[in-house]
Amino acid sequence: MHMVATSSCKMQRVLVVSLCMTALYVAATLYFGLRAHSLALISEAGHNVSDMLAIALSFVGVYFQRRPATDQKTFGYQRAGVLAAFVNALTLIVLAAWIGLSAIHRLYAPVMVQPRIMMYVAAAGVLMNGAIATLLWKFSGDINIRSVFLHMLGDTLSTAAVIAGGIGILATGALWLDPALSIAIAAMIVWSSVTIVRETLNILLEGTPRALQLADIRDALAEVPGVLDVHDLHVWSLGSASHALASHVTIPEMPLSECSSILDAINCALRDRFHITHTTIQFEINGCETTNGCSAPPSAEAAEAHTHPGPSH
Repeated sequence: MHMVATSSCKMQRVLVVSLCMTALYVAATLYFGLRAHSLALISEAGHNVSDMLAIALSFVGVYFQRRPATDQKTFGYQRAGVLAAFVNALTLIVLAAWIGLSAIHRLYAPVMVQPRIMMYVAAAGVLMNGAIATLLWKFSGDINIRSVFLHMLGDTLSTAAVIAGGIGILATGALWLDPALSIAIAAMIVWSSVTIVRETLNILLEGTPRALQLADIRDALAEVPGVLDVHDLHVWSLGSASHALASHVTIPEMPLSECSSILDAINCALRDRFHITHTTIQFEINGCETTNGCSAPPSAEAAEAHTHPGPSH
């Protein structure tokens, strides 16, 4: 618990530093973008505004993730960060659409830009976004932080592209390079955002975690001595790095006190092989009919055992 709290505090500090640096860069890109008449720089300013919102949402998500479980929120607020990442990704897709439409319009109505200003501001952006992405990379195992990390990594690459575009305009006078770069930036934003949307939706809809295969988990449980059958198996994510499992397991008829060794072996297999520590295992003697979930146990002799170590916070 202490380690989780310490990690959350570090995440919050990194997010605060990132937020301040991004705010300064937004002001600079917007001012110089208007001055240079560069849509690429203005789109960068808009992109970084979304980054500010993403960082702020992630900060709120990390704050809520630290809150303990209650009688009303029995799993705590572990999905606050997942929800923040989902909202971040959706706002990025909307922003990319605006950038793309503006760039297409400018392809038909070129605007004179000042490539040197583009290059100088973009160079500062590469340094800033690269520094923030490096700070966030350490915590990118959390999907909430990873959504912000992808924002900043995308910004680093797109600002580098702006520098290349400035060089191209300076060398050739081809004004179409500015909107073309904007379209490329928009495509990059959509690509990274769709990945986050898919992953967060899978968690919010309680799908099987992407790194786990249900068949592998079922086989691992079936290999435990004393297990005759595994059915009504469900695995889902509480947060980006915390998984839960519930299953019905058929075992030979035996006193309930003798079931503990089987239960311990099951939990050890789930913990060691799949990093699943929150489990609910129901033991049965004769199995049961399963239709969209399991019905009531078929006999009065069915024994039930539950383990609730509790999710990490």
